[in-house]
Formats: sequence, structure tokens, C-alpha cells
Amino acid sequence: MNPSLIPSRGLRIAGILSTLAGAVFFLGASGPGSTKEAGARTPHGPAEHHLYVWAGDQARRAPDFLAVVDFDASSKSYGKVVRTVALPEPGASNNEPHHIGLSADGKVLACGGLLSVLKGQKEVFFFDISNPASPQFLQAADPPQSSVTDEFYALPDGGFLVTMMGGAEGHHPGRVAEFDKDLKLVAEHPADPPAENFNPHGLSVRPEINLMVTSDFICPASTLASTPGDLGLRGSVRVWDFKGRKIVRTVELPGAGGTIDVRLIPGDPRRRAYTAGMIDDKLYLIDTGKGTASPVFDFARIAKGGWPQLMRMTSDGKRLFISMNMAGKVVMFDTSDPAKPTVLKVLDLGKDSGPHYINLTRDEKRLVISDYFLNEDGAGKVHAEGDHKVHVANVTAKDLALDHRFTLDMNTAIATGPARPHGMAMK
Repeated sequence: MNPSLIPSRGLRIAGILSTLAGAVFFLGASGPGSTKEAGARTPHGPAEHHLYVWAGDQARRAPDFLAVVDFDASSKSYGKVVRTVALPEPGASNNEPHHIGLSADGKVLACGGLLSVLKGQKEVFFFDISNPASPQFLQAADPPQSSVTDEFYALPDGGFLVTMMGGAEGHHPGRVAEFDKDLKLVAEHPADPPAENFNPHGLSVRPEINLMVTSDFICPASTLASTPGDLGLRGSVRVWDFKGRKIVRTVELPGAGGTIDVRLIPGDPRRRAYTAGMIDDKLYLIDTGKGTASPVFDFARIAKGGWPQLMRMTSDGKRLFISMNMAGKVVMFDTSDPAKPTVLKVLDLGKDSGPHYINLTRDEKRLVISDYFLNEDGAGKVHAEGDHKVHVANVTAKDLALDHRFTLDMNTAIATGPARPHGMAMK
């Protein structure tokens, strides 16, 4: 790639781009935009009738797009793609669609791009979904100090917080970018980020107690084939003063091997959270006040090396859902006693299915699952393609069961060819 052809953002990273041309960053995923907390939901309001799937062309030739899927369980076209909205030029393709977030008022959908930084392209995209059936592209943004877009949290008064796992050059420190109600970038937090291993991925907030947590996952550049050595996996959770946007303590989990997500337990008087070690197969209970982490479950009992990844919790804090990417499973826990989570159901989606991104409906009766993590193709060290399917599972107090009426295969549902589905939101 000729650095002279890269836009202004790209000029700042021309050095790294010259060696990483055509490469892909590795990243995990997570994040509904809730009016309270990404994962701590309010199970009220009308049922969602539209499912939005943020996806990219497997061949990386057609534009990245937002698919609108009929999500009305009583409809004859339930589970069918009814519209696709492509990103406009410039920067329409090769963004690697990733996480997604719905604004507090339900009118704006925010979507993240994973590869955008390598092309000098903007990497946070906003759509107007005031008319749910017909999204309209609004604008794109490009935080100057950070890159590699991950989780979204919808601020109650409008706008978003967004974890950016990499610095401007895709290494560290990353940041948490803040957009106001007018979708203008107002800050990248914290003002003085930790110098080492600060690559925030997971994000969870309890605004009523002024508490936010982020989890560090991996140094993005370490996943590239052109970067020698092992993956730069992180193991830490940062505890924040939410209003002040400041880190107050760090919880170290040195053996975890990739703390990709973190969930505060809704309503927990002890201010605790869960995270998981993607490599060591452990579920950890985090005491955010004491700054400690205790293993409370071993995922090896289900599947050793199964890569526990993204998490969602019910609004009462009594149910926890976790995708296991390599195992092809989604686990439902009873977390009534946070220190002693018990398995209620292991939903098996099949060998090589690759479930990753999960999201609960507003009434918490349906869990939506997409089967794709990331495939760096020939440029990287990670190849987790999955089968590109999107599933709906019905949730009851003690069970998680596939809704076989919903069948969405992104290999065949899109006219431009097989597509890689990632982030999802419902309205």
C-alpha cells in the first residue's frame, strides 16, 4: 500500500500500514445498547419485530451492510431478510463489521468496523432507524487516538460509549470513545490511559451506582501473520468511576488468557461482575470494590478449549448466557447465588458452528445468536469462520431451546454471496 494514497487518518499510521497491508485485526465481540446497561436490561415494552444484522461479504468485495430481518414470530416471513442497506463510499468495504449498539431512544444504530484502520477509513458508523423497516445511513466517525471498534454502551441521555481496543496504530493503549446525543466525538477516555496492556473490549455499566467496568482482551497487532511471536492476550478488568470516566483500580487475571467480556451483576449490592478466561476455561467472579477475582466455574467440564466469549445477563441478575465459540455451544447459568453458578442448559449448535455474538430481546424470552467470530484469512493467525447462521433460542426459567421456525443462513440469504454475520440488535 502506498502511504501517499492513504487519507489523513492513515498518514498517522503509515508506518504500521506499510507492513500490515491487507492484514486483518483480530477481535472478539459483544454489545446490546440498553438504556441502563449493556446486559442489564429492562424487560418491558412492546415486542421487537425487526432484527438488524451487521455483516460483511465473505469475499471482501461487496460493500459491508446492515440486514433487516423479519423478527415478528407471528409473521409468515419470520427469519427472512427483507432489506439490506449497504455502507456508502468512501470506505464501503473491508471494514470487517463487528459490534453494534442501539441508542437509548431506539432511533440510532451504531456499528463498528474492525479493519477500517488498515485502510485509513472511518470506523464507527451510525444509522437512523426511526423507521425500523428502512434504516438510513447517517454518518461515520474516526476517533483520532484509538482504533479497532468493539463494544457499545448507550448513554441514557443519548450518544454512546465505545471500547476501542487499539491505539491509533493498533497496539496499546486503547481508549473508550464517547459520542454525545448529536453523535459528535467529545472525548477518548481516560485522559491518561494505562501504559501497558490496556486493550479494552468488554464494557458494562451500572450508572445508578456510578460504576463501569471494561475488560482487556488482546493486542490487535499481535494477531497478524507479519507480527512474530504469540498472541498478546490480556487478562485484566478495569474498574471505573463512571461519571468521572476514570479508572480507579485494575483487577489482574494473569492466567486467564484473554478476558474478552465482562458483565456487572444487575442489582448486586456487592457490586460484583463476571468475566471469563478464553484460554484457561474459567468463569471468574470479580469483586470490583476489593479488586479481586475468584474462579467459580470450569468450562472444561463442558468442553476443554471451548473459548468462552460473550456474555449477557437478565435484568434480575439470575441468568447468565455465555457463547463458547470453539465448542459450538451456548451455556445458560443460574446465577441466583453469584458465587455458585449452576448450569441450566448447554445449547449445542454443532461442530464448527462457531457461535459468538449473543443478544437478549427486551422481554428476555428470546436469545439471538450469530455464528461467526473472525477469520483473518491468509493475513493472520486466527481462523474462526463459523457456519454464518443466525439462530433464535427461546428462553424459559430453566431452559434454552432452538426456535426451529427461525432459519437464517447468511451463506444463501444475501444476493452478493456468502456473508459473515456479527453484531445484532432488535427493535
